[in-house]
Amino acid sequence: MRRALLALVLAASAVPVFAADATLGLPPLPSPPAAQVALGRELFFDRRLSANGTLSCAMCHVPEQAFTVNETRTSVGMNGVSLRRNAPTLLNVATVERLFHDGRAASLEEQALQPLVHPDEMANTSAAAVVARVNALPDYRVPLRQAFGSARATPQRLAGALAAYQRTLLAAGSPFDRWHYGGEAQAMDALAQRGYAVFRERGCADCHTVGARHALFSDGGFHNTGTRARSESLGEQPVDVVLAPGVTTQVTPETLRIIGVADAPDRGRHEVTGRASDLRAFRTPSLRNIALTAPYMHDGSLATLDEVLDHYVRGGWPADPAQDPRIRPIVLDAGQRRALMAFLGALTSPSALPPSRMDTGR
Repeated sequence: MRRALLALVLAASAVPVFAADATLGLPPLPSPPAAQVALGRELFFDRRLSANGTLSCAMCHVPEQAFTVNETRTSVGMNGVSLRRNAPTLLNVATVERLFHDGRAASLEEQALQPLVHPDEMANTSAAAVVARVNALPDYRVPLRQAFGSARATPQRLAGALAAYQRTLLAAGSPFDRWHYGGEAQAMDALAQRGYAVFRERGCADCHTVGARHALFSDGGFHNTGTRARSESLGEQPVDVVLAPGVTTQVTPETLRIIGVADAPDRGRHEVTGRASDLRAFRTPSLRNIALTAPYMHDGSLATLDEVLDHYVRGGWPADPAQDPRIRPIVLDAGQRRALMAFLGALTSPSALPPSRMDTGR
């Protein structure tokens, strides 16, 4: 799957690995202080910030994988627990106003410490415990002083530094951006240009917005696309398991619950607002670098972009009465589908490959 996605990206772009302008197509964004960025980078890759010293932020947001995780539907947390939701990419997270799939954090600073104290993620008992651990590490004294004028960590300083680093993870300047905003007529090929027309004609741009001067490819809103109801329904059906080549057996949901762990309930944005209209609604993800961020949807239940298109061609999951009424069946012939896939590949920033940093292993 990973190889196929990379082939799609390379076919869409003939530019060098690193683009001259990774911000082309994004709105103007302030540059965070360099010393805070440097400190935030160290914190992001440091496993010592987790309760048992085994997990870092970068292990759920892997730089080599566009700051998400490709191998599993959802990330693996403390002591091997499967987390409830897919790890969203951090590329261009500076443009996101409400963080997490359910929008429960209003800023990167508010978001930054939550994984550190979540019992299934980095599992610290409190932000104060993280601060005490950082203050006991002598190698953080100079970076803290350079970033904040004091060698002492506080929750606000740790959150500010992590947020500063994440604001530098910009990856635009894609073939689409160079064609649409940069005036380079040959930057995006004819097939992808046709795919952009299909994208607009079929209503995809209603939620994955494209502006006159920049494109976030997200309306920032929360919508029920039928994904959660689909996953719950399929979870109650038997599955075929391959035992050997040509030999399969059917496993019932009851058996699966004995040998595995069922997905935790997830009401989406409703868990934050309590509004009935937000039931099973999740934040619209940006489509930027989408070819690099499989698997898809909030629960990672769709493994490929082809599966995502199949979901929307079918009209989502119409059996869910709370599904957004804008999700309706889409008619696509084979040529239109190829063109749409080429367009999605053309949204990949050269700056997304390769990663800017590897895990230090601490």
